[in-house]
Amino acid sequence: MVSLNQLEVLVAVVEAGGFSGAARNLYMSQPSVSNHVRNLESSLGVPLVERTTQGARTTPAGDVVVEHARQVFGLLESLEHTVAQFQGLQAGRLLVAGTTTIGTYLLPRLVAEFSERAPNVECQIRVGNETAVEQWLMRGEVSLGLCIDQPQEPLEAEVLFREKMVLIAAPGSQLAGGTCVPADLTGERFLLREKGSATRRLQEEILRSWGLESADCWELWGPETLKEAAAEGLGVTLLSEHIVRRELDAGVLVTLDVSPAPPKRSISLVRRADHALTPPEEAFVAQLRSVRSWPSG
Repeated sequence: MVSLNQLEVLVAVVEAGGFSGAARNLYMSQPSVSNHVRNLESSLGVPLVERTTQGARTTPAGDVVVEHARQVFGLLESLEHTVAQFQGLQAGRLLVAGTTTIGTYLLPRLVAEFSERAPNVECQIRVGNETAVEQWLMRGEVSLGLCIDQPQEPLEAEVLFREKMVLIAAPGSQLAGGTCVPADLTGERFLLREKGSATRRLQEEILRSWGLESADCWELWGPETLKEAAAEGLGVTLLSEHIVRRELDAGVLVTLDVSPAPPKRSISLVRRADHALTPPEEAFVAQLRSVRSWPSG
C-alpha cells in the first residue's frame, strides 16, 4: 500500500536531485530514503527513479507519481485549512520553523506566549539551517518560518526587528576590556558556523569587511558548540547578542569591543505568498507583528 511518507520521500528526492540531498533535507539516513523509494516502487510495480552520474532522475512513471503526489499534498493542505476555519483557536495546530539560532533561543519563548492565549492549539517547532527552513516552507510542510536572510521566491519576508552580532572570547583574552580595531584581530582564530547557516554567511561578510577573510578559521556545527569552544579558548566567534547573554552574565564569556562594530541583522517572518493561513497561524502572525525587539527575560 502506498503511504504518504513514501510519496513525501520521493518528492524530496526529485526536488533535491538525488538521494543524498533528500536525506540531508529530511534529516534521514540515505539507506532509509532509498528503502522508502524502493518500497514505493514495489507497491506500484514499476521503477520510479533512475540513478545517473548527475544524480537521480524520475522515469516516466515516476513523473506521473510525483505529479499526483503533489496534488494529494495540495488536497490535504486544503482540507486542513478548511476544517481549521471551523475551529478558530479552540483547536488546530501551529507548526512554525526557525533557523538554528532563532528556533532554539527565540521561538520557544514566542510559542509559550501564544500557547497561554490558545491552550487548545497544538504547537510544534521545527529547527534547521536556512536552506532546510526554506525547503519546508516551499514544500508546504510548514506555513510560517523565522529566518535571517532574504528567502528565494515564491517566499516572501517581513522584517520584524533587528539584533546585534557580538564578538565573544574566553575571559582570559588579551583583547578583553578595551576597544580594538580589526588589525588587532589578525592573529586570532575565528570559529565559524557550518555552511548553509545564515550566521555563517554573516560571519564571513563581517570578516571580509574587516579585511580578515584570510584569517585562521575553524568550522564548528551549531551555536552551542561555538560558545563552548570559545569559552575553552579555541578562538573567538561572532554570534547573536541574545544567545550569549547568560554566558556573559555568568562570566564564562566576554565581549570584545571592535570598531567598526559588526552590522546588525534582521529577523524576518517568512511564508509563501500563495498560502492561506489558518486561524492559529493568523493569530501567531499578529503576535509576531507586535514584537519590536527580541523579548527580554
